[in-house]
Amino acid sequence: MQVYEQFNIKDRTALVTGGSGVLCGTMARALAQAGCRVAVLGRTPAKVEAMVETIRSEGGDAIGVAADVLSVEDMERARDEVLEAFGRIDILVNGAGGNHPDATTGPDKTFFDLDIEAVRHVFDLNLVGTILPSKIIGAEMAKQGSGAIVNISSAASFHPMTRVVSYAAAKAGVNNFTEWLATYMAKEYSPNIRVNAIAPGFFIADQNRALLLQPDGQYTARGQQIVDHTPLGRFGEAEELVGALIWLVSDASRFVTGSVVVVDGGFRAYTGV
Repeated sequence: MQVYEQFNIKDRTALVTGGSGVLCGTMARALAQAGCRVAVLGRTPAKVEAMVETIRSEGGDAIGVAADVLSVEDMERARDEVLEAFGRIDILVNGAGGNHPDATTGPDKTFFDLDIEAVRHVFDLNLVGTILPSKIIGAEMAKQGSGAIVNISSAASFHPMTRVVSYAAAKAGVNNFTEWLATYMAKEYSPNIRVNAIAPGFFIADQNRALLLQPDGQYTARGQQIVDHTPLGRFGEAEELVGALIWLVSDASRFVTGSVVVVDGGFRAYTGV
């Protein structure tokens, strides 16, 4: 057995939604560095192109696709553009997601004050924004009889955290959908199509920076509380998600499907005492 060869994903094609962001941008760059042809998908053309240029400057092969993961038309166009450029899609990373301030509680906003449209937005972006790309890109995997889908969940999906009621519930739905789709694809189409998820703990990204860090870089009260409940004693770094990703999309995990891999510095394991 050639151990390292199991992790070889050279010449495969990957589509990364939310690929212009901090975490999934790092994933897109890592896939390219591992030899994948990468399609970066995001809603903002300038951010998408900036990530594509970064990948190309590092020697990778990438294209950009400006699209909304909640639009059937956009996702069908994205599929067609990737197939035209690269001929097939072997890997789908469903990284598009996020929260909305009006869908969270806080010192000055109770559960009863939540804006229901903001709640719907969070569910749509995180859950429907995972289901729709999986439906459209997964159909191509079903035709070719192989593929790997990795959904991006959250540490909040297992035990709801204060304030993020909508986000936590939506990510719990992502976990459930991951298990369902893994079973469906393997039994109905091919055991060579696998579906898993990564549940990151706390990583600094654009959407949570102000919540976790003060302008001078010191922790906010909530940031300190999180670090105090993380056995490794710090926030994660985006590059620390790469190992789990490469494992899940490579043959090294060929008997792994329907799993949610936790990358959280021990946050979930710690009870606080």
